[in-house]
Order: sequence, then structure tokens, then C-alpha cells
Amino acid sequence: MAKNVDENKSNNELHRGRRNELVGYVISDKMSKTISVEVFRLVKHSKYSKYIKRSSVFKAHDEKNEAKSGDKVSIGATRPLSKTKRWSLIKVLEKGSDHPEVNV
Repeated sequence: MAKNVDENKSNNELHRGRRNELVGYVISDKMSKTISVEVFRLVKHSKYSKYIKRSSVFKAHDEKNEAKSGDKVSIGATRPLSKTKRWSLIKVLEKGSDHPEVNV
């Protein structure tokens, strides 16, 4: 009986799918346990077929307050934690504000 439950659990984990992950730059770390991450993407213009750079800002949960402004971070989708917070920090990829697109 217990063996059956373990098999079902592993099957659910396999069929659950991948967790959405994004890579971006921290633009604000002034909130407690929360960071604002700006993510850039390229979108093709429908008429002119030129690629345009677009950006989005996501609020992410940072439990240990380890990410600082200007850091390159990886964030993953999670359950809603507050009104605007739907992401959590996975790891800090690069430290510092060496990236020219970050307006700190």
C-alpha cells in the first residue's frame, strides 16, 4: 500500500512540468525580503520585422536579503505571496552593478 503512494507521488512530480524561471537584474532592494527584478526580452515588430527590446519588472521574494541592487539574478515562479509578489529568488548569478542597462 505504501509502495503505491510513493509511486503516485513520483509520477505527479514527473508530470508537473518545469518551473518558470527568468534571469534579470535587481533594480531595487529597499523592501524587506523583497527585490524588484527587471527582465529584458526581444519582441519582433509585426509590420517592420525589427526586434524591439521590451522590459518587465517583477517583485520577487528574497528570504535572506542576499541580492543587492545591480546583481544579476535568477527568479522562479511560485504561489502568490502578496498582492504583487509571484516570484522567488533562486540564486544570485553575478554580483555588482557592472551591467550598463541597470539604472541604479
